[in-house]
Amino acid sequence: MNLREQLIEFEGWEHEAYPDPISGDGRPFTIGAGHTGPEVHDGLKWTDEQISAALDADIAEATAQAKAHFPWFDGLNEPRQAVLIGMIFQLGIGGTLKFVHTLDDIRDERWPNAAEGIRNSKWAKQTKMRARLLAAQLESGAWC
Repeated sequence: MNLREQLIEFEGWEHEAYPDPISGDGRPFTIGAGHTGPEVHDGLKWTDEQISAALDADIAEATAQAKAHFPWFDGLNEPRQAVLIGMIFQLGIGGTLKFVHTLDDIRDERWPNAAEGIRNSKWAKQTKMRARLLAAQLESGAWC
């Protein structure tokens, strides 16, 4: 397992834009492997190459944001880094930064507390399987 494979498993690989199922109003539209943005609209279609390129760019952006906001990020092992990148990928950096206590627990390597913070979040209620899996991965330090 690696981050790219895990994100594809969570997000799918969609060639046609679809409305967000959680927002209630269908926005934003999403395409590929969880890509959103102002260029994504109803009726948009992408090739596998476009999906792959967007995914790589989105991973690079989420990784850069993690490194910029969390000076301790590089000290985490790859599965734990993937949890933070995955959170930024799905929630954005603003949404991820709202996990104040969880982030403190990650920084201080209090893995059970950090995992519990994820499990007890509103995010976990919206995306139950994903949040549970990432909480377990954070706690164990191994790919789940």
